[in-house]
Amino acid sequence: MNHCTLLAELISDPQLRYTQDNQTPIAEFSVAFPGLRAEDAPQQMKVVGWGNLAQEIQTQYRTGDRVLLEGRLSINTLDRPEGFKEKQVEMTAQRVYSIGALGAAAIGTPAMPPPPMAVASSPAPAPTATPTAAPATPAAPEPEVDYDDIPF
Repeated sequence: MNHCTLLAELISDPQLRYTQDNQTPIAEFSVAFPGLRAEDAPQQMKVVGWGNLAQEIQTQYRTGDRVLLEGRLSINTLDRPEGFKEKQVEMTAQRVYSIGALGAAAIGTPAMPPPPMAVASSPAPAPTATPTAAPATPAAPEPEVDYDDIPF
């Protein structure tokens, strides 16, 4: 089964185009996501969405938006003019989720913790007495199982 979920940042605006035969909308855009290690550069990948999802992507998302992509991966092999073959990864998106407030940090940089909240100078409420439950009796220990004595 080929199913992938990826948190990424759009690095290009979605381009909407249509197929020639039945005019199905297709949205294409590029995303970047951090490398596996801290010293690795962010990686890039092309994402494609079809049908109603393509129209939704084109209207709702712009460069710099952080999204959670759900879909399947494919690898395309291209013949380069330099004489070698290049493999490019492409994702066909099935769902796209916006990561609004969580996406404040850029890809590849650690997120900063939120600033401390200001505390109002009102007096703390007085503690109220709450009835306490009776202490629970300790459970009887379970008998030890001898795994060497299991018949086959």
